[in-house]
Amino acid sequence: MKIFIFFLALTTLQGLCLGQNSPQDYLDAHNSARAQVDVGPMTWDESVANFARDYVNSRLGDCNLVHSTNRPYGENLAKGSGDFTGRAAVDLWVGEKANYNYGSNSCVGGVCGHYTQVVWRNSVRLGCARARCNNGWWFISCNYAPPGNVVGQRPY
Repeated sequence: MKIFIFFLALTTLQGLCLGQNSPQDYLDAHNSARAQVDVGPMTWDESVANFARDYVNSRLGDCNLVHSTNRPYGENLAKGSGDFTGRAAVDLWVGEKANYNYGSNSCVGGVCGHYTQVVWRNSVRLGCARARCNNGWWFISCNYAPPGNVVGQRPY
């Protein structure tokens, strides 16, 4: 009986630690931004998430925002300290919307490629992961299939 109660408590605590970092949280954040520009929702893909998980775990020693090599997916990276969540990372990427000019299909006044990847119409499968680096910071990767940001094409 005590083991069962302990298990429930441990499961509850683990769930609290995952706040705003579950697959549904990542999907909701992405799909909200996509809905604003009439782009259909993404679905969670465990294979894509496994790729993201493997990559964030490989960066634990330095937490540098260096893109993975030989990746078959689009990729957005973020890092932050404190209680940096997946939602916070997606909000950073979506915040680049102000720098995207649909008319010229270009970034004006700053970076916008993370935003365009989030809303890329043909990217329909999503997988994200979050891990704490050795320096205490959080490292987040979201990967997209098929990849977006194709030169000469508009995201939506």
